[in-house]
Amino acid sequence: MSLLDTARALAPTLAARAEEIENGRELPVDLVKELKTAGFFRMFTPRSHGGLETDLRTGLDVLEALARADAATGWTVMIGAETPQLLSLLDRERFDELYAGSPDVVVAGGFNAQGTAEPVAGGYRVSGRWAFASGSGHADHLFGNCVLTDGGAPRVVDGVPVLRAVLLPGAEVLDTWRVLGLRGTGSNDIAVADAVAPERDTFDVFTGVPCVPGPLHTAPLVHFVLHMAAVAVGTAQGAVDDVVALATGGKHRLYAKASLLDSPVFQVHLGRAEAGVRAARALLREVAGEFWARAAADPASVGPASPEASATLAWITETCVAAVDTCYRLGGGGAARDSSSLQRRFRDVHTMAQHAGSAEGWLGTGGTALLGAAAGLAY
Repeated sequence: MSLLDTARALAPTLAARAEEIENGRELPVDLVKELKTAGFFRMFTPRSHGGLETDLRTGLDVLEALARADAATGWTVMIGAETPQLLSLLDRERFDELYAGSPDVVVAGGFNAQGTAEPVAGGYRVSGRWAFASGSGHADHLFGNCVLTDGGAPRVVDGVPVLRAVLLPGAEVLDTWRVLGLRGTGSNDIAVADAVAPERDTFDVFTGVPCVPGPLHTAPLVHFVLHMAAVAVGTAQGAVDDVVALATGGKHRLYAKASLLDSPVFQVHLGRAEAGVRAARALLREVAGEFWARAAADPASVGPASPEASATLAWITETCVAAVDTCYRLGGGGAARDSSSLQRRFRDVHTMAQHAGSAEGWLGTGGTALLGAAAGLAY
């Protein structure tokens, strides 16, 4: 059975456990084990290190299928599966060491530079507290992005602080994840104080050069952006599925002259929402296909970021939010209940929309690129 077939076969179980996952505020231990055994956390690990080395298109389809069943599971698998792409920014010897024991290594942490790293003999003294460390409860390693300091003062080049990400020794997971949506992702804060990390456990998140060859490890940030879009599409498709199930199950809203199934107004809104989801999926596949082709043909030509990919995520998120909002309204009063999967998808997709990578400002980077101006890692 292919990994995608496995994801689709697991979907009913994930949907049935979605409320449990949400109430637990992280994936249950037995489910994490099942997901690892199935191969989801190793799908982007190189074959040379025991992984599946799944291509981008297949990976996107897998993440969409998981999120269609449960957004928190899709998101958490996404973070864990991206581990080898992130760790490939270390030197090759350290990468090989980390994967010597298992292809299922999981890293969680924070991209926002909420810590400091002061150079000391052989490495850095690190302190900080980082938010949104998805999957931190079952992670093998935790990392945090830091501002480099000299004598306690930030190191600045051309007016910009110099950043360095660090695998954090002895980091603590803080039970802080109480939020609107994606509640089951265990995206707690992590913290460390005066910990010393060796130089070999540090890397550049935003402009680092991967030590593993091939398109799967070219420009990790671009992969991450596209992965997020797949989770958004899956969440929106799940909302469409929920509304179709309501209508075909005979739902008749109070005061309505016709059942949902027979209501022309309902049909128009449902058709518009479903078309939006299909459009989002089609754009994602087009952009991902073009990126993959370029990365395979000439990795050196691909920069660490892609204005087109970033704009794509922003547009897809907006489109998926609109589709889920429509489905939520179509669901009537029952959708407001905590037990409603539509309510959960509504909260999940709106939480995704709050992610810095999904901000509408990234649409501006796409526009800037079209005008022939340079677009960097900020909007």
